[in-house]
This record gives sequence, C-alpha cells and structure tokens, in this order.
Amino acid sequence: MYIKVTNSTNSLLREMLVSEQWTDRNERFIRAGYQTAGRGQAGNGWESEPEKNLLFSVLLDTRHTPLQRQFDLNVVVSVALHRTVTTLLQHSGLTAPRSYSEAVSIKWPNDLYFGDLKLAGILVETAISGGRIEWAIGGVGLNVNQTEWIGNAPNPTSLKRITGSEYDLEKLMEDFIASLVETEKWTHEQLWTYYLGHLYRRDGYWPFVEREVNIVPTMNADETVPGQFMARIADITPDGEIVLEDKNGLTKKYHFKQIRYVV
Repeated sequence: MYIKVTNSTNSLLREMLVSEQWTDRNERFIRAGYQTAGRGQAGNGWESEPEKNLLFSVLLDTRHTPLQRQFDLNVVVSVALHRTVTTLLQHSGLTAPRSYSEAVSIKWPNDLYFGDLKLAGILVETAISGGRIEWAIGGVGLNVNQTEWIGNAPNPTSLKRITGSEYDLEKLMEDFIASLVETEKWTHEQLWTYYLGHLYRRDGYWPFVEREVNIVPTMNADETVPGQFMARIADITPDGEIVLEDKNGLTKKYHFKQIRYVV
C-alpha cells in the first residue's frame, strides 16, 4: 500500500491493526512519500524530503518468534535491509564489492551505517497479549535520493551521496520485500551469525559513554562529552542488550537507552 502523506507509517499501521481495519494479512506494507512525524528509536525524529527516501512499515511474521526472543524481529529487519543495500551497492561498479560489504554495517540495536554515517533507521514495535506477540511492526527510513539535511541530524548519508546515482524507490521497495521474505525463512542461528558478523565497530575497543534514562532522545555523543570509556562489544543478549567489556576485562550490560556511541 502506498500513501502520499501520513504522520508516521508505523503509527498508521498500528492504528489500523488496533481498529481492525487491517484485515488482509497478505498485505504487509505501507509506504509513504512523506511523513509529517516520522519516528526513530527512543523518541528521535526522522527528517526526510518528500518522495526522496524509502519510508515504510511492514507487518512482521511473528508465528515462530517466542516472547523471550522478540529482539529477533529487530534482527530480521536489520539483516534484510543490510542485505538489500549491500547487494545494491555491490552492483554499482564504483568500487570492489568487498569494500561495500565491509563499509555497510548494523549499528546496535538496528540502524544501518555506511562508515560512520547513518544510512537508515529502524523502529520495531510490538503488541503483547496472553504471553505471546500479537503483532509486530517494523518501520524503516532509508535515505536514498536526499543529499541535504536542514535539521539536527548529526551524521546522515544516503545512497545518492555514496554513489552519485538516483534510485527508483518502488524498485528498492520490491528488493527489500524479496530480501525480507527470504530472511524470515532463516534459522535463529543463521540470523544471529549474520547480525553479529556485520555489527558496527564489532572488532576492537571504541569509546562509549553511559547516560541517564530519561525522555530526551538518544543521540550519539561526540568527543567533547565527559565520562567516556573504551570498550569492545563482547556480545548482544537474546533480549537485545549490548554487553561491553573494558580493557580490564570487566563486562556490563546496557539497554539501548543506557549507552551512547561516541562518533
């Protein structure tokens, strides 16, 4: 389903599910040309020029996802999007395929990065009922043909900025759908192997800073922020917490609202 303007595709799809207006479960996607109130993780907004980027929400398949593994849904969407973008860039012919494969990464919990620049954001929302996942929505904002941002987005990039080429949004949507359908068939182990293998800053020690949990949106920190410490990503837990290990071998788990990357 395509709609020219909406406040948020996630909000629209959620409202339709709750009001039982979304009756055809074979129809899984809402794509918008423009969102007046696009949303990201932890209250972050999402800036996008009309008809420039891929803005959509998808009704996720939750039949084989138990409640204690609901973070798998974040993994499915981020892996499917990573595969879509990597395949597209590998066929651009501008550089060696391996270079693009290494440059595109999944920034925990589920943003898509090109180098140290944000290429896409993902927001997964779920409804729990009777100890199971009743439904789950994956919202995606992929920067495609936009090249300038007027807001306070700290480090955006787009496919056009990377390659210099314009892209057909409808074709990109079809490519993602195909990738998602295939990725949803993967085993739990296959999903996590891919996810962990393509994490942003997976190897080595990098600066992080803890933060208090409040209503202020979570943003990356910069090098001027006090309280930084060096740590490596030791693991991601099944419920989506990041496990960081400092240079003394001490480990600590964080929810995504409790820690910030220094970028």
